Amino acid sequence: MVTMSIPDWVTRLVCDAIPDSVATILQHPTPLTIKFGADPSAPDLHLGHTISLRLLRACQDMGHHVQFLIGTFTAMIGDPTGKSVTRPPLSAEQVQHHALTYQAQVFKVLDPQRTTVVYNADWLAPLTAKDLIQLAAHSTVARLLERDDFAKRYAQQSPIALHELLYPLLQGYDSVVLHSDVEVGATDQTFNLLMGRQLQQAYGQVPQRLLITPLIEGLDGVAKMSKSLGNYVSLTDTPRDMFGKLMSMGDALMPRYASLLTDWSNDRLARFLDEIQTGVCHPRTAKETLAKSIMTPYFDLPTIDAAAEEFRRVFSQHECPDQMPVFERQGTHPLVDIVMNAQMVPSKKEFARLVAQGAVTWNGDVIHSPIHLIDHDGVIKVGKRRFLRVL
Repeated sequence: MVTMSIPDWVTRLVCDAIPDSVATILQHPTPLTIKFGADPSAPDLHLGHTISLRLLRACQDMGHHVQFLIGTFTAMIGDPTGKSVTRPPLSAEQVQHHALTYQAQVFKVLDPQRTTVVYNADWLAPLTAKDLIQLAAHSTVARLLERDDFAKRYAQQSPIALHELLYPLLQGYDSVVLHSDVEVGATDQTFNLLMGRQLQQAYGQVPQRLLITPLIEGLDGVAKMSKSLGNYVSLTDTPRDMFGKLMSMGDALMPRYASLLTDWSNDRLARFLDEIQTGVCHPRTAKETLAKSIMTPYFDLPTIDAAAEEFRRVFSQHECPDQMPVFERQGTHPLVDIVMNAQMVPSKKEFARLVAQGAVTWNGDVIHSPIHLIDHDGVIKVGKRRFLRVL
């Protein structure tokens, strides 16, 4: 077991510890089994996930072992957390595809030597009706309706499907199967994490300790970071895209991102915030410094510097990037068809909205009609960061 002090940035990643303190858990004299679960409901992990992942890596550095649970069974139910309506379940094929991408992404942060990847379909899929009834007997409807999102929907007389009520029980049962000593999860998972403690006790195990991490706002500065809301920074983003997205954050987000997405010491963080507040550092310069620091765990320094330089050239000097996708035309094409073919926008409706906002250009000229025709070579720009060369 490694005995070491806890870096102060690690304690910033925990907003609650149950029932012990962060120090008591991380500095435990014997190695602990630490569970972290993620339903592969989307193919990409984003910076919001890295708050928990970086905490897990700190636990590994102190000698503990992580069980990274991919919810290949629970993803087909759909986590009702924060949902005002029943979420449609994913197909087995979608779940499997997303699960494979998760494995590649988590090891950008976690130590493979101290990580075991497990899939809860391995033990949840074989459960019989009898097994499920016995599991359900360990909780009550009243207890499940204490969960905030269920309580709100019940009060509003909005439908709650029975399978949604089973979700916390199944997630809690994962902890029983894995005999987890500690579980890490964000604040929106608190009810489910506590259910794990309740079920472990019912099955004669020592209830797991909990390390609860904060949620982080997305680039819009309003809602939590989420792929479905489009306000996220993905771990699969190219360096150019990640840097560009981070530079688009509002100034008000910088303190939050600096606190939760960097490994700066508290003193370094305080200096950064003071320099912003007093005007010693221009917000743009501060944002560039912050973006580079956030990207450091995922890319090497020359790659980050190159992304920053290209950002300055493209967005400050209004030049085109050196590399961009190419569309080879044959004759005349409607601009909307080219853009849709290149998957630059999700729908023609979204393209029309961007045209109306003046956010689409052809060779530097703003396009005013969604049916504009392209009959010669040039460059299409959609929004701030999407470019396509037409040849």
